[in-house]
Amino acid sequence: MFRSIVLDELQSSADPVLLDPEVAAMLRDTGLVTVLPAHGGMWTVLPAGTVGAVQIGDLLVEVKPKQKVGLGRLLFLLGYAGNPGFRPEDVAGIEDTDLFAALGESLARQGLRALECGALNGYVHVEEALRTVRGRIRVGDQMTRRPGMLLPLEVAYDDFTVDIPENRILRAAIRLMMQVPRLSDDVRWKLAHLDSKLDGVSELRFGASLPAWSESRLNERYLPALRLAEIILRNMSAEAGLGTHSVASFVVNMATVFEDFLTTALIEALDTYRGETVGQYPAFLDEAEPNGRSGARVRMLVDIVHTIDREPAMVFDAKYKAASPGGSYPNADHYQMLAYCTALDVSRAWLVYAGPGNPRVRKIRNTEISVVEFPIDLSQTPECLLARVESLAVASFLEWRIRQEIEVHSAS
Repeated sequence: MFRSIVLDELQSSADPVLLDPEVAAMLRDTGLVTVLPAHGGMWTVLPAGTVGAVQIGDLLVEVKPKQKVGLGRLLFLLGYAGNPGFRPEDVAGIEDTDLFAALGESLARQGLRALECGALNGYVHVEEALRTVRGRIRVGDQMTRRPGMLLPLEVAYDDFTVDIPENRILRAAIRLMMQVPRLSDDVRWKLAHLDSKLDGVSELRFGASLPAWSESRLNERYLPALRLAEIILRNMSAEAGLGTHSVASFVVNMATVFEDFLTTALIEALDTYRGETVGQYPAFLDEAEPNGRSGARVRMLVDIVHTIDREPAMVFDAKYKAASPGGSYPNADHYQMLAYCTALDVSRAWLVYAGPGNPRVRKIRNTEISVVEFPIDLSQTPECLLARVESLAVASFLEWRIRQEIEVHSAS
């Protein structure tokens, strides 16, 4: 009998549930939830700091993001963080009722559109040993690998084939999705039909890096399917027949997702301004010791820094945290920003929170430093999210320019 457990990301208590010990161990190993023994064969299942879904046989466990961030919005954040060319319509129409069913239906729908006119072909550079000449002979490799031998020949040529990166990524995602238990017969048939249309495409080894591809006029019809396929391959796993159960999991860390999205979006938004935007900016909190013991220094990696003339000008830090009932955030966040401002010699830092609300400026006592709490509501539409980041870029750059003008005026 099918069972479903739905948890909120911030949930701190739950009623014990009856689980098979093997299922409980497999569920814990996914990292989506913590599973603790209760009493009488019961187990307490609680969120473990990640969101997503795990399906083990006939059990589906889902952890929903805070603020009612639906699956479509989550996939947009994931997609945009990896590729700023990702568009909201690439994941449009995805239902939020069942994550795996929604992913399977969406992949089938996008795949059918991509392959409507057949699989895409392209040129692939091939280097191999043949008994006949094809393309050009790689003389250096021939002499190194086969000294004194006439055959086989080390050759290189460009082959026009269906076995291109776009098709390999798409087929890998389709085959991974086909391993998910309890998909509808209709979705499973569509995925099998798509797999047959990609006959001749080599498989991607599990865990291997995805092959590189670039957007072009030729693969334009593939783009929505490719972007969804990459999200699935990077965040999902499925194993048929692990023990006595089939397991599928799609687990993401929302703090990482939010930081990656904000970094990419700010780099795009600040691209038209002077300077350069860098993620994970390296810095030191303390001065170097006279004896040169650099390894003993206090190292910092700042989430996002915009530099102008190679000097830090704007500092941003992404925080995926819930505000207190009174609307305040942890004091430690402000201590951290004070340290960043002091070490980087900037007078304003931007604490970007994932949540609703309006910006708030906190002036630090006995200093010239201010920390701006800047919330971004992730439940908004993708267009509104990007517009919000754009307003952050405009406000931060304008504040920096005003500060520079004041310093120039004071100096004169």
